[in-house]
Amino acid sequence: MMDRRSECRYTLAVPRCVCLFLSIVASSIALANPYRITVLATNISDYGGLGEWSFSAVFEGQKESVLFDTGFKSDTVLHNVLHLGVDLASVEKVVLSHFHSDHTGGLLVLRDYFSGSNPKALSTVYVAKGFFNQRLTATGVGVGPGAFTSALTFRNEAEKRGINFIEIESPTEIAPALWLTGPVPRKIETYNGPKGLFIEVDGQATPDLIMDDQSLGYLTPKGWLMTSGCGHAGLINTGEVLQEIKDAPIYSIVGGFHLWRASDQVLNRTADWLETAGLELMMGGHCTGIAAAETIASQLGLPRSHISHAAIGSVLTKNLQIIRSSVE
Repeated sequence: MMDRRSECRYTLAVPRCVCLFLSIVASSIALANPYRITVLATNISDYGGLGEWSFSAVFEGQKESVLFDTGFKSDTVLHNVLHLGVDLASVEKVVLSHFHSDHTGGLLVLRDYFSGSNPKALSTVYVAKGFFNQRLTATGVGVGPGAFTSALTFRNEAEKRGINFIEIESPTEIAPALWLTGPVPRKIETYNGPKGLFIEVDGQATPDLIMDDQSLGYLTPKGWLMTSGCGHAGLINTGEVLQEIKDAPIYSIVGGFHLWRASDQVLNRTADWLETAGLELMMGGHCTGIAAAETIASQLGLPRSHISHAAIGSVLTKNLQIIRSSVE
């Protein structure tokens, strides 16, 4: 028989063993189900694609694929996937990083086009809590997702097409090794983005800090690959949420991080944090800013092979190698 002390040690050891087992399983899943990441919308185009102020990328896996954001103009991503030969008919899950129109504009057209081939195509859409809050300008003009002035109208039009919205409130795994942060606590950066919109809080017009901003973390064997649409919640804040899910390096960042107008102080602080976090690969497109990305890459000493400014058709392969598609 066990004495009380031995029994206590055994009881404490079991949860630790379970956690270790789950951690090993998660790493095995990442190895077994790697994703190829292709940029579908951003500011720089390849030959034949459409570039614009927006972002979209698709994570293509053997068992499951996920579309991250849908571009600005309603037909930009559709044009680019047809141009690139990327078939979204088998992609059933979509992540919208936040409500801004340059990330939500293509959803309805893409659903209309690909649902004919697969009724479930692009039918499950993940948004963070607060996504459907109605935004207003200082003069009271409504601003909603996509080209809509009303968030409710956008939602109704999407649901008419068979789209089901899932509202995320906390970190959630939506596919093997793919984690959504949900709303990101503003611990270090308070807000990183444009001003001029308001939401109603307790009957009062309050500046909108885009609390629905969320990012997608891909847990690779080398660490986290963090994808943001604009990073309005702050790159550091977002990275820390991922490291709370699993304490692993932030090996790579992909997408928009709204650093194009950042001060030297902000860029230096961001670079210092990324260096400590273990960044080795960077594909900063959209609102990251080329000069800002080059500043960070230079401070970290990243080789040219490990930095991309992203263009339509730029790829991160399953073994995390950059394939360039344009002058980026």
